[in-house]
Amino acid sequence: MSTSRRTGPVEGCRPTDSTPVTVDADAIADASREDLRALADDLADEGYVPAEVAVDAAFDEDCSLATQREADRLRELVENASFLGANRLTVDVREAAAPEKVRPALSAVAERARRDGSRSTSTASP
Repeated sequence: MSTSRRTGPVEGCRPTDSTPVTVDADAIADASREDLRALADDLADEGYVPAEVAVDAAFDEDCSLATQREADRLRELVENASFLGANRLTVDVREAAAPEKVRPALSAVAERARRDGSRSTSTASP
């Protein structure tokens, strides 16, 4: 029987000198892969690591199509945030005209983030 201690993935990690930062979603909303690579390089050159992307969301219409458009925008941001290396998308829901439509949309965004290796959190609950 082995007496060596097994370690998990977290125990194998160690701190770095990089400072985690929050990236505003507007900076990456329409960014190409090349732009995202350049931003990641610029952040690294300054000693930063993109830990989070913050976005304001407004579901201000009681319309399924409008809700879907906003959810699609958030899913695109999940993809860009993941490509950038951020492990979290924080969604600040400013308004939710139809919470019963918004909740499943935000759940779908969170599931997409989970599948892409990050997570999505909402700072306001519709």
